[in-house]
Amino acid sequence: MPSVTPLARRAQAGLVAVGGLVAAMWAVFVLNLLLGDLLVRTLGIAPRRLDGLDGVLFAPLLHGGVEHLAGNSLPLLVLGFLAFLEGARRFAVAVGTSWLASGLGTWLFGGGLTIGASGVVFGLFAYLITRGFYNRDWKQILLAAVLFAVYGSLLWGILPRLGSGISWQAHLFGALGGVLAAHLLKRKRPAPGGTDRV
Repeated sequence: MPSVTPLARRAQAGLVAVGGLVAAMWAVFVLNLLLGDLLVRTLGIAPRRLDGLDGVLFAPLLHGGVEHLAGNSLPLLVLGFLAFLEGARRFAVAVGTSWLASGLGTWLFGGGLTIGASGVVFGLFAYLITRGFYNRDWKQILLAAVLFAVYGSLLWGILPRLGSGISWQAHLFGALGGVLAAHLLKRKRPAPGGTDRV
């Protein structure tokens, strides 16, 4: 019986982890419907209000409709899976940094009640686009080029669009969180003049 490679194990774990996150978002969506939108009203990010600060933790799990949730689900599955291929710890740091940066930036600078996982999506996208340059890894840079070709139009979402009802602040700060994660997780390089082992 052929042995499972470490990459295949990470791929399987990534499917379970990211699929579980998306499934949780759909479960919360259904629960919110049953509760008459109570979760959105009480757990969204309410900028600059202490009672809206808990939204930093909960808002990415909440969505305003099927289209909103479906629009975040597919890119989260794809980008989350790709980020997980480097390992659970790196995935957790990338998601956590994007999640918190998006939420805190929105709480500080947002305009109204904010919900949705798009800040995390922007963070994972920025992480996957920039990590190859921090690591000087041509495979990661090549993947970044492919992702940019497919999802590059996402970046327009970090610009303000008046009257759109879309939180560009969540997108911008999520993306900055992704860049920060790439910096925090950059691979250490051996010191010049180090001893080689044979």
